[in-house]
Amino acid sequence: MKRGFSVLLLTVMGCTTQNNPADQEKWKSEIAATEEAFVAMAKEKGITEAFLHFAAVDATILRNDTLYKGKEEIKASFGSAPSGDVELTWTMDFVDVSASGDLGYTYGQYTFTSTDSLGNKTARDGIFHTVWKRQQDGSWKFVWD
Repeated sequence: MKRGFSVLLLTVMGCTTQNNPADQEKWKSEIAATEEAFVAMAKEKGITEAFLHFAAVDATILRNDTLYKGKEEIKASFGSAPSGDVELTWTMDFVDVSASGDLGYTYGQYTFTSTDSLGNKTARDGIFHTVWKRQQDGSWKFVWD
């Protein structure tokens, strides 16, 4: 009996899922493409619409030492500024994904530009970090920004 159990245990252990590098690269490409679509939508349709579109239902963002949890709070965090008064652009420098392909993250450089009522522009540069989660439909939505 002991020998049979040992053979069974070794067989089960040998059947664990192995990390497939091709899958890893495919998932990284999916996340990178999602990030690029996010940037494009922010430029074309505005920051608020883009963030709400790419946010998971349970997403959280950190702004000015305040956490905004869920899409309603995220929407409220953007206030009522017209889309023409602010612009956010960013470039992803790095992407990685979990071995299971359900979580990934990106980081890179961003520039936030705002225009005051006199037409003066102010630009702030920084670094972003976004955590992405694969959704049940296979799409990627951010859960942390």
